[in-house]
Amino acid sequence: MTSPAPSIQFFEGIYEELSNVSLRQNRNSGVRTVLMTFDNLKAIEKFNSFTKKYTNSMLLTDEEGVISVTPSSVKFVFAGPEGDDLRKVNCEFEIEQKEHWERFMRFMNRYAEKNGMAYSDTKKSTGSEEN
Repeated sequence: MTSPAPSIQFFEGIYEELSNVSLRQNRNSGVRTVLMTFDNLKAIEKFNSFTKKYTNSMLLTDEEGVISVTPSSVKFVFAGPEGDDLRKVNCEFEIEQKEHWERFMRFMNRYAEKNGMAYSDTKKSTGSEEN
């Protein structure tokens, strides 16, 4: 028996392709924020969302099972000459518990490996050094 490939779904049976993910942690509270970016959503192509059941959350599936995430925000970014071309979709959510974070990271590592994604640390320089 083979393990299921890591996948992301908003609607049953419509597998989305993650374009980018940004991970942040609040230094004071320790709460981690995940920002997933999708350059397009298959769910809205050709009215796919009208033919499939909405899951009421984002489902992240891999060999360990399913992670059900309720986004705190979903932002549709439009561009083009008339401003009606979908450029990307940003989906944000928070993870407070350490065990949930570790599980999410195992999923992300599997998803990244399957889809040829790589991790890069993009710490921003503040222009001053800390001692």
